[in-house]
Amino acid sequence: MFRNQIKSLLQHAWRILCGGLLLLLAAQAQALTIYKHVAKDGSVTYTDQALPGASVFELNDNMVEQLDLQVKLEIKKHEAGETLVVRNDLYAPVQIELELNNVSNALGAPDKPIPWVLQPRSEIRLRTLTPRDPNQPMHYKPELRYALGDPRMLPKNNPYPLPWVGGPFRLTQGANGKYSHFTPKGRYALDIAMPEGTPIVAARSGMVVKIENYQSGRGENPSGNFVRILHDDGTMGVYLHLMRNSVKVREGQVVGVGDKLALSGNTGNSTGPHLHFVVQRNVGMALESIPFSFAQPVDSLPNFAAMTR
Repeated sequence: MFRNQIKSLLQHAWRILCGGLLLLLAAQAQALTIYKHVAKDGSVTYTDQALPGASVFELNDNMVEQLDLQVKLEIKKHEAGETLVVRNDLYAPVQIELELNNVSNALGAPDKPIPWVLQPRSEIRLRTLTPRDPNQPMHYKPELRYALGDPRMLPKNNPYPLPWVGGPFRLTQGANGKYSHFTPKGRYALDIAMPEGTPIVAARSGMVVKIENYQSGRGENPSGNFVRILHDDGTMGVYLHLMRNSVKVREGQVVGVGDKLALSGNTGNSTGPHLHFVVQRNVGMALESIPFSFAQPVDSLPNFAAMTR
């Protein structure tokens, strides 16, 4: 009888295992649906199970970087007409395109968008317009488009040291992940689960060009608190979902490999404590992620290489 009970338990376990494998294969065959469930006590749970009262969790994987105050068009009026100047206050180059629409009574207006790559902390006079009839006002609608980075730069394919101290940790979503890593800006990103407060360090030297440090909880930016670093080959490493008020670097600061940047957190559009690390470049008026590799496995021995920095 005892043997029959053991046999029955083993058969039950095998059915559960097979069922789990089938569910896993089914999840891999289609996009994973995540549900958000809020309990009566206010606690929030994210799960792949459609619990009563749960709603589908819509993940926005796009970073929100407010650059309008740092890359802007200025119209300088003078006796001869108006001069269009674009200013870049960032510590990184930007690719720009200026287009003028609905033009009337304006000499010097271009027929096509004016392209340019504007260097960090600089400005460029793109065009001066004069009225065809001095007694009538000029009319035009300017549209300035821009993308961070210089598309003429070619990336170096060198492995990155692990950008944290401690571990080993676990990779929870890799490149082309079905949950969120399917947009151009995040297709090759990696999510590494780690406790909040884990020291995050620079995986590559460069210039800090953008930070966010004041979000708590989910916040308004899907990326949460982050640090963006421009490398010497034009690529940019971005460290996302960092702990509030933990960013230790400033925009315009040069950092080396292993320098402390911040602490890991759970801010922005995040379902749990982790570091989202991605390498991006300007591919031509668009910032997109590119493939990269770490110099050692994510789940290898604790990374103490930068502890003394």
